[in-house]
Amino acid sequence: MLRLPPFRYHRPSTVDGALGLLGEFGDDAMLVAGGTDLIPNMKHRLFEPAHLVALRDVDELRGIREEGDRLRVGAAETLSAVASNPDVSRLFPALAAAAGHVAGPQLRNAGTLGGNVCLDTRCTYYNQTRFWREALGWCLKKDGDVCHVTKVGRKCVAAHSADTPPVLATLDATLLLAGPEGRRELAVRDFFVADGIANTRRQPHEILVEIRIPLASARLRQAYAKLRQRKAIDFPLLTVAVAAECEDDGTVVRIEGVVTGLGSRPRILTGWDEVAEGRVLDDEVVEELASRAHRQCHPLDNIIVDPEWRRAMVPVYVRRALLDLRAA
Repeated sequence: MLRLPPFRYHRPSTVDGALGLLGEFGDDAMLVAGGTDLIPNMKHRLFEPAHLVALRDVDELRGIREEGDRLRVGAAETLSAVASNPDVSRLFPALAAAAGHVAGPQLRNAGTLGGNVCLDTRCTYYNQTRFWREALGWCLKKDGDVCHVTKVGRKCVAAHSADTPPVLATLDATLLLAGPEGRRELAVRDFFVADGIANTRRQPHEILVEIRIPLASARLRQAYAKLRQRKAIDFPLLTVAVAAECEDDGTVVRIEGVVTGLGSRPRILTGWDEVAEGRVLDDEVVEELASRAHRQCHPLDNIIVDPEWRRAMVPVYVRRALLDLRAA
């Protein structure tokens, strides 16, 4: 049986209260919302905080509502609440689909949208028990100095495996972060960096307060596709989010695709406007976009499934997402 390390549990009722506790305990404290990822990682001794600062009682982190020209989603809203919310489903169906495909129902009822956005990266050599990792000689992400995936260099390539950030990026969503120096807004597409150890620009003592999605993005045709070993529970081997602005006759004005599950951050597929702008999204255009995605994506051996098979699935799932988008 895997047991949790000892820790003290704190339940502040405000963002400022949570920030105060983080400031008081420093590196010995971590935030917890749903805990669906953090608690198993603590059992594996990937994290051993002396203090957990819970966010479930912070009312400011709740709520899904329109505010001015955007939809505001509290970071502590559960994935189930996001997936079933009528405004999300009506305005941003791809986000509802992504939230509704995370893990299984029990985990979606506890896990939060903010937690999914800030999800830790995963790797075959990292997400293991302490005994397993010690037998291997540790890894670059935790306690060691060798990346067992690349065998060279000092760069961790653990995979970003969250479902919702690719969709949020295509919708031009932004994140509101609160920290000791005040609050700041950051675009989702600028939030992630290519570092498997710390792959976001969130500072250690910052709290993700809310996700803001422009209502103007509701005019986009949207689609989402996910590859995993089973249709429930498993983390994604690949996710694809696509969004396009089209004329009434179907002519593409602009189009964007984002994939994740391959590297340490979501990848924006380049050159899609060059292919599709001014054209109807017919079978020929779909194939050109799928082929371009295949050329750009090169998965590493950071997930247990064969990387060449995962690469072969890129055009398959890009094609599926584009066909769904065309039918939207």
